[in-house]
Amino acid sequence: MQEINDEKIKIEDVKPDKSLRILTGDRPTGHLHIGHYFGSLKSRAKLQDKFETFIEVADVQALTDNFNNPQKVKDNVTQIIMDELAVGIDPNKVTFFIQSMIPEIAELTVYYSNLVTIARLQRNPTVKTEIAAKKELFGESVTYGFLGYPVSQAADITAFDATYVPVGDDQLPLIEQCREIVRKFNSIYGETLREPVAVLSNTTRIKGLDGNEKMGKSLGNALYLSDDLEEIKQKVMSALTDPQRIRKDDKGHPEVCMVYYYHKLFSTENECKNICEECKAGARGCVACKKQLIDNINRELGPIREKRHYYEEHPNEVMDILMAGTEHARKIAKQTLDRVKKSMMLDY
Repeated sequence: MQEINDEKIKIEDVKPDKSLRILTGDRPTGHLHIGHYFGSLKSRAKLQDKFETFIEVADVQALTDNFNNPQKVKDNVTQIIMDELAVGIDPNKVTFFIQSMIPEIAELTVYYSNLVTIARLQRNPTVKTEIAAKKELFGESVTYGFLGYPVSQAADITAFDATYVPVGDDQLPLIEQCREIVRKFNSIYGETLREPVAVLSNTTRIKGLDGNEKMGKSLGNALYLSDDLEEIKQKVMSALTDPQRIRKDDKGHPEVCMVYYYHKLFSTENECKNICEECKAGARGCVACKKQLIDNINRELGPIREKRHYYEEHPNEVMDILMAGTEHARKIAKQTLDRVKKSMMLDY
């Protein structure tokens, strides 16, 4: 087993090696938006040519905070795969799989749960943040499944001997917890599992159209890859602008304007420079600025939307991709589980 000693690495520093695996994925709780696009999907499209890549549809983990709405989870399984395919992720280069159809992951989760304490899970910064955000759902009593999310994720990663796991800064504590579990397992049962390395994206979390630090469906502030041109227009025209700018010729403050924030994502460097200068000089109106942004967003997302339409019209093709990938993924996860059970003396 080739070992990589880094705990984390920047995406631009990752050296291509098809003998190494990447594990990434999404919870099927809604369509993917531009936060996913800039934060992970564009990177996945590049990394698929550099590594053996596995992309998980984490439906089991989605149920940890959607246990009362399983239909929502089921309906979004194929939807997020359509989004993945539409941005150029190639099913001939990556393995898509459904988490709930890999029982080996569930079994590994049980074994790993013996190696981490409740107190350690409660101290995990990512878990603490998520529990606070789910106060309305859980009240004062978080569920065992939600608290144990990092253990389940460790099972996901190790089931496929993943070397690299692309994450944002806010997810680093989950990868560190996985590394702890791996070290504990290996110290007790012998060298069996690989410690994963976190691959950090260059893109910070994308803000919502309303300026909220988080973009999401429940907040109504997201631009989705599946949005049509009319939906993009409506959303951009209602985006938060400089609250101090009342009239068109007032001098603006682009640094507090969400329209300018999105221009930096979708517009050229020269366009952004001109927009900034004109806004500060009071020579650019908000409506014109928004219309320019709409055109630039549509120029980038339009081809993605068109490709997605193909898969919307061929849902059976999407399921075939998922079933083939899941079959392949399960064979690999079974090999890992067999190795783990042998180390644990459970190979009867």
